[in-house]
Amino acid sequence: MPAETYPAETNENDWGEYNYKNNMEIGEKVIAVLFRASETIKKDLDLTYKNYGLTFSQYNVLRILNNSKNGQNTVSNTSKIMLVSSSNITGLTQRLEKNGLILRKQDPGDERITVLEITPKGSRILKNIQDSHLSKINIYLKHFPSQKQRELLEDLKLVYRDVRKK
Repeated sequence: MPAETYPAETNENDWGEYNYKNNMEIGEKVIAVLFRASETIKKDLDLTYKNYGLTFSQYNVLRILNNSKNGQNTVSNTSKIMLVSSSNITGLTQRLEKNGLILRKQDPGDERITVLEITPKGSRILKNIQDSHLSKINIYLKHFPSQKQRELLEDLKLVYRDVRKK
């Protein structure tokens, strides 16, 4: 059975199974496939996190806190790392706190600042997710040996840097 194709992957001379002729420039195709890969990976990983009662965004909050000094970070820093607004983080962190996965507390030096801290329960959930998470990532990148992955990472960082400069 031939591999399934998607509109962004069709040849410009072929109408393909979607009755769609792809006449995008190569740069447009790269971005379209990058978006498609990103969305597909996010949806697939969401299924893993859902088994642990988490969303993709909640997993990311836990991961950020787990990798922060002393398991703590501010709401502001967390939102900047995740590229979302502080108001979006508020709802996420309230649910995580309600489930006992993080603590939310005021910074003793500045009560306007909310500090997030991962709990032992939150750390255990991350540890439990890790094997399944890494297994999926290895599947996504199975055609890329370590060196090729490093090169891809550097190339994508360049794209990201240029997007942020706009």
